[in-house]
Amino acid sequence: MVAQLIDDDPELAHEHALAASRRAGRVGVVRETVAITAYATGDYALALRELRTYRRISGSDDQIAMMVDSERGVGRPDRALEVGRAVDRATLPIEVRVELAIAMSGARLDLGETERALQELDIPELDPDRAFSWSPALFAARAAVLDDLGRTDEAAVWQRRAVVAEEALGATDADRELIVVDDIDETAALESEAPATNEQGEGR
Repeated sequence: MVAQLIDDDPELAHEHALAASRRAGRVGVVRETVAITAYATGDYALALRELRTYRRISGSDDQIAMMVDSERGVGRPDRALEVGRAVDRATLPIEVRVELAIAMSGARLDLGETERALQELDIPELDPDRAFSWSPALFAARAAVLDDLGRTDEAAVWQRRAVVAEEALGATDADRELIVVDDIDETAALESEAPATNEQGEGR
């Protein structure tokens, strides 16, 4: 029910998650689900509590970006940065590494550290010529920071990349792992017939 409701009615989804927690509160995925629905409803304090419990039960850091964002949500960007820095990023799946970079960049913005916010996004996964599942959000985050810096032309290019990547990824087959963005600065064209690759599970 949470999966069916989370996008359209997060409050009701949260009620279902809480009901599950009352019956199976020691199950990691249940506490994770409560955290996700709490985050979706803006209850960042509850999200943090549930994320810590999920982490303790599961031993997993796969929701570290949400933890960082939840610290931001309760007004603690300094603490958010501490939480993010405490994790060995090399051990994280690629998608989680990207989400963490975006969350860390947001914390820098909260502190008014705009240049450092841009630096947080300078990660190997930021490839302007290829788009993976994580690329639209990463491109859009970079565009937002560049816009805050007054570098509006660069921001527009990265925002266009985000749009093209999202549209192209939505149009590809489910098993297509990446797309190649061809001459996006000039034409925003998509080379949609590029062959898929399989580099350590990228794009999955």
